[in-house]
Amino acid sequence: MEVSFSKEIESLRLGDGETFHGEGILAITKGLLQSGVAYVGGYQGAPVSHLMDVLVQAKGFMDELGVHVEACSNEASAAAMLGASIHYPLRGAVTWKSIVGTNVAADALSNLSSPGVKGGVLVVVGEDYGEGASVIQERTHAYALKSGMILLDPRPDLGRMVDLVEHGFALSEASNMPALMELRIRACHVRGGFTARDNRAPAISTRALMDDPAAFDYSRLAHPPVTFRHEKLKYEDRIPAARRYIVEHGLNELLPGRHDDLGLIVQGGLTNTLVRALQQFGLADAFGELDIPTLVLNVTSPLVPDQIANFCIGKRAVLVLEEGQPEYIEQEIATLLRRRDIQTPLHGKDLLPMGGEYTVEVIAAGLAAWLNKVLPQFDTASVQAWLDGNRTRRAEVAKSLPAPLPARPPGFCIGCPERPVFSAIKLAQETVGPLHVAADIGCHAFATFEPFSTGHTILGYGMSLASRAGVSPHMSRRVLSIMGDGGFWHNGLLTGVQSALFNGDDAVLLIFKNGYTSATGTQDILNTPDDETKEHASDKALSLVHTNQTIENALKGLGVQWQRVVNTYDVAKMRATLTEAFTSDFNGLKVIVAEGECQLERQRRIKPWIAGLLKKGQRVVRVKYGVDEDVCNGDHACIRLSGCPTLTLKDNPDPLKVDPVATVIDGCVGCGLCGENAHAATLCPSFYRAEVIQNPRWHERLLHGFRRAVVRTLQT
Repeated sequence: MEVSFSKEIESLRLGDGETFHGEGILAITKGLLQSGVAYVGGYQGAPVSHLMDVLVQAKGFMDELGVHVEACSNEASAAAMLGASIHYPLRGAVTWKSIVGTNVAADALSNLSSPGVKGGVLVVVGEDYGEGASVIQERTHAYALKSGMILLDPRPDLGRMVDLVEHGFALSEASNMPALMELRIRACHVRGGFTARDNRAPAISTRALMDDPAAFDYSRLAHPPVTFRHEKLKYEDRIPAARRYIVEHGLNELLPGRHDDLGLIVQGGLTNTLVRALQQFGLADAFGELDIPTLVLNVTSPLVPDQIANFCIGKRAVLVLEEGQPEYIEQEIATLLRRRDIQTPLHGKDLLPMGGEYTVEVIAAGLAAWLNKVLPQFDTASVQAWLDGNRTRRAEVAKSLPAPLPARPPGFCIGCPERPVFSAIKLAQETVGPLHVAADIGCHAFATFEPFSTGHTILGYGMSLASRAGVSPHMSRRVLSIMGDGGFWHNGLLTGVQSALFNGDDAVLLIFKNGYTSATGTQDILNTPDDETKEHASDKALSLVHTNQTIENALKGLGVQWQRVVNTYDVAKMRATLTEAFTSDFNGLKVIVAEGECQLERQRRIKPWIAGLLKKGQRVVRVKYGVDEDVCNGDHACIRLSGCPTLTLKDNPDPLKVDPVATVIDGCVGCGLCGENAHAATLCPSFYRAEVIQNPRWHERLLHGFRRAVVRTLQT
């Protein structure tokens, strides 16, 4: 792993009474160690990647504590690790991005929840929900309800979050239920401090091994008929035990306020946003002191009926602030109140949006509507003016523009090795015709945006080859499936390749082999070049992904007969290989391995190396590409075929021409794609390749001076 977390690792060593400063997800990591966790696993994904990144790099420190750290191949394997806590008093924690990761782990979670756990279990999920999310808009809450799991949603305060980690393990043990802790992006990245406690070495660990396995106990298996008993245990014993613990330890917080006849019930993770919205009305201060009594649900499942009832009794109205749909919490509260014949008016999704992220502005609009109903004497005019002003400003900005601003979706990094392949795909379709493309999760999903607009479906990480199985038999032309090496190891090898081979499918699979799971932070995978290879590479400017042949060997071992390995930056060869795959007489799975190292990792590796050479005064050559503005014809086909951020437009210097010309701006990493495209697509010959030499030799300086003199003479 190229990104260093050495500073974060040192903060994990803080002891009792010392102050921890940092991000929320790192505080959670520290909380795990303070809880005596025995094993940790997970699969990377925003916004919780740092948890695994830090722990993997801190393996030496973890070994000192006797904590086992496992970088899992996918979320299902991470969840399966938790089986250790079914029989043994081992505290285990795993992490992944939700909801997609929780979907992958669903089988293991169900089979874990049925027998229950002896050692505490905590699953830290990144609740990537809202308009800034990168996944489908679903919530983790449904899993807690259906499987009988605890769901923690801590208030975004580092001290409270760490407390909930420690209580989460204890609550899990008290109820025998696995616990989920959902963390929104804001909670993961909120910064602050808390007073640390000593890390606890687990009683059973890699340094204190067990001698004998647990005795066989059929009741600990998720297998009928004992599962029938498990279902009763969930609701007769486990949930009541969890509720007792929640009340006894005050996990949910009651914030008092002067308007005793009103009340707010809020998910813990939304508390900071609610406080900020109330400030707009003058109903809260910057320190979180509220004028309206508020019940903060740091545990959103199970709810405690007595706690909800006692809060609502005697109030004229209660507003539930629950992000996302369906309104699980609001419906449960309504049921609890009506069963007890408590007639307190309950509002929620009738005044707030059913779906979407609850920002300060969204909550403020809902609060204004609620206050106008239940506290008509309260003046909300200033807030309404603020909300109206926001809408007016947006409308005025839109009107002032000659045209709507173009969307700026995420895209490939400069020099990304995957961009040339999609250029080649566009060119190949000129020969073979339009293709149905089964896309996948990963950096390559950016090709669904312009200028490539490539990809018909995205069904799951590593699922592209499987997702074309229903299309291929009904299409005269072969279907193209695309996946990355991360997706290949996550799911694609078995779900896609094995299935296609078993069924004898005539399929085309393109695997991006960039050496890392790049979209989640460039974590190492099975085909990442080892550290020794990187360290001792004779020329560190070269790509190193070709040094690891694990993917090619795995495909060969499974029986793939048609396999090609192509450098991604060779657009002409990639175009020819794609054309061959779609026109070949070979009937069966055809795999193209597109090989090109992740540009981010390459730059992280070579920049310190180049800086070292420059410091020593050694000669360094950097390649850059440019456009001859006198040759450029202004049709911009190069931009439509490439989409590189450094290839853009500028005004035409020729006063007789109106079309802007292409230009290469600073930031070019010299990947050569623009020239490759110009050659492969037979575009205008306006691109040139320049070499920028630092610390040149004496004869190069002399030659440069001579050339400048000649140019000056010709110009005059």
